[in-house]
Amino acid sequence: MRLYLLALNPTDSVTEGFLPAAVRLGLDVTILTDQPDGHRDAYSHHQAIEILDCDVRDFRAVVTRISTHHRPDAVFTNSDHLQTQAALAAHYFELPGKDWRAALRGKDKGEMRRHLAAAAVDTVWSVEIADPADLTGPLVADAPYPCVVKPREGVASEDVVLVDTAEDLAARGKEILTRRPGLTLVVEEYLPGELYTLETLGDGHVRHVLGGFHTELSPPPYFVEKRMTFVPAHPEPVVAQILAQLDALGVGFGACHAEFVVHEGRARIIEVNYRAIGDQCDLLLAQLLDLPLFEHILRTHLGEPLPADLDTRRDGAARLEYPCADRAGTLVAAPDATELVVDGVHLTYRPLRKPGERHELYRTNRDYLGVLRATGTALETVDRVVADFLAAQRWEIQP
Repeated sequence: MRLYLLALNPTDSVTEGFLPAAVRLGLDVTILTDQPDGHRDAYSHHQAIEILDCDVRDFRAVVTRISTHHRPDAVFTNSDHLQTQAALAAHYFELPGKDWRAALRGKDKGEMRRHLAAAAVDTVWSVEIADPADLTGPLVADAPYPCVVKPREGVASEDVVLVDTAEDLAARGKEILTRRPGLTLVVEEYLPGELYTLETLGDGHVRHVLGGFHTELSPPPYFVEKRMTFVPAHPEPVVAQILAQLDALGVGFGACHAEFVVHEGRARIIEVNYRAIGDQCDLLLAQLLDLPLFEHILRTHLGEPLPADLDTRRDGAARLEYPCADRAGTLVAAPDATELVVDGVHLTYRPLRKPGERHELYRTNRDYLGVLRATGTALETVDRVVADFLAAQRWEIQP
């Protein structure tokens, strides 16, 4: 059976998760990508993986590339940017897949807000801005400050910023639109509350809730995710509210990573990433739950039903920590990749930058210097071991 996997740049989710799972399932894998050289370098140890150049952002190019190659049994992507294209291609070849409309609603934050409001599920003040002149016009005249400014189809907190005044909105918005011509911004009311995630897995009939994470952010006005703590089960009323919003969006096939806030018992979606959670949280989740997560996701796209009971472990505690650059400059000292067990806590540290690399300060997850995954059975022990490990490490950045 042949799996077509659409991708932009190589990611840990694909390299360490989906490709090994595809090999274990005995699938023939063809990667369609607009960055073939990067994938050839990343998968040099997977000689059986076929990599083809393709304009994957254009669903028509995807359909043509597949139809002139081998017959597909599944079309899949874990990229935020390519969910709609993969869904359309799967639909064209009459294969299992996501509803392309739901994929679009997840990607387009403006459309998501409109659709939730039209479904009478949740209404958030929100407008879209493509012209800098509109940053001071009637569109934002009744903006309820503070507001969040973010790209309509953005990811990874890129250019997401909190603004407190009309002057701040005009200045921040103009800077982003000038730097990124052609971009459309969403300006929406700030939703207070603690930030969480809900991780789900469905086959269109059965949907499993895998738990979620409590996300700790950098100080405002930016929204960089600094720490993720596993939550085995959110309160049932909270889960019910988020699932109702996902249902309204049409989300229920394959993996979904939803981010939401809870304030005074009310749960409201911030954004929907219609894919598996990234930044190595998916790798941790599979390990923590003792779950063949990546195989299950691929099987749904092959048309196989999910089991009624995933038989996951329930005694796990986990945390991820993302050491971040706090300034622009060259990384001159950093710890190497490490894997060890301390007091029953399994630690995995992976560097994301190499010494000698120079970077600007992005105020997104592109500032991550590395990622530390920690799993155990008692959160207090996990927290202590993580704190001790990080205190013993050294990251140095010189101008």
